[in-house]
Amino acid sequence: MRRNKPSDRKYQDVVVGVDVGSKREAYTVATVNHVVLNILTNTPDWVKASVKTRREMRRGRRNRKTPRRKNRSNRAIGKLAPSTKARWQAKLRVLNWLSTLYPITDVVVEDVKATTRKGSKKWNMSFSPLEVGKVWLYTEIKKFWNLYLVHGYETKEWRDMSKYKKSSNKLNDCWEAHNVDSHVLCEIGLGGCIKSFKKILRLEFLHLHRRQLHVLQFAKEGIRKLYGGTRSMGFKRGSWIKHIKYGLCYIGGTSKERVSLHEMSTGKRLTQTAKPEDCRFLTYATWRMSYV
Repeated sequence: MRRNKPSDRKYQDVVVGVDVGSKREAYTVATVNHVVLNILTNTPDWVKASVKTRREMRRGRRNRKTPRRKNRSNRAIGKLAPSTKARWQAKLRVLNWLSTLYPITDVVVEDVKATTRKGSKKWNMSFSPLEVGKVWLYTEIKKFWNLYLVHGYETKEWRDMSKYKKSSNKLNDCWEAHNVDSHVLCEIGLGGCIKSFKKILRLEFLHLHRRQLHVLQFAKEGIRKLYGGTRSMGFKRGSWIKHIKYGLCYIGGTSKERVSLHEMSTGKRLTQTAKPEDCRFLTYATWRMSYV
């Protein structure tokens, strides 16, 4: 039997509001009728220290009589700094993940801006990576969705008009700390008020220690042990698995042909002696999650 096609297809707009921050960041997915999801994440702020440690260890090896490759020229000229790129890539990673769950049409971002200070060299140096990083993110967003930028004062005016309260504690995992602004950004993008929904999905980015030639400190007899890596007995670290005893958890490190398992919501280590054959792989992930 041949079925007639509908005369028209109308889809509602699905908007994501992104409140950018230095320690916490908020995302809200909403339609004209209701809020679909609130997300609160941390920021990967450990990359700068890791790159510094790697540089110091490499310089130390070059001063010793150890086998090493020839030094290569600086290849980072004209590129984003690793610490800056990690922060902005994290935002795009969350948006890409949300796009697999919802048919996102628009992304509303609060445009980060600040004025320079005369005579404050250390203060002013932070604005170049900020400007370059946000331009990179905006360019990537425009490839897939419609991008709308909102100034900070516009967010405040709309929040005050809607009589939403904002918490002064930026590290608090409550709706009023950051998600109130991402909710307001959705309302600005949709052009109307939406009933607030204060349940939050908390995403915590995992700090994976990349493979190093050796640890920083000597062990017995002056021998340095191998350290780091992103693979554990065939599993990628951070992967979600189902264990026969501990249930849903994620993969940590490895030792003596065993893997460590961690609790999903808190990151607490459950065991260090789990057998790989007792773990059923579910999916790759770079974060752990919990509801607050």
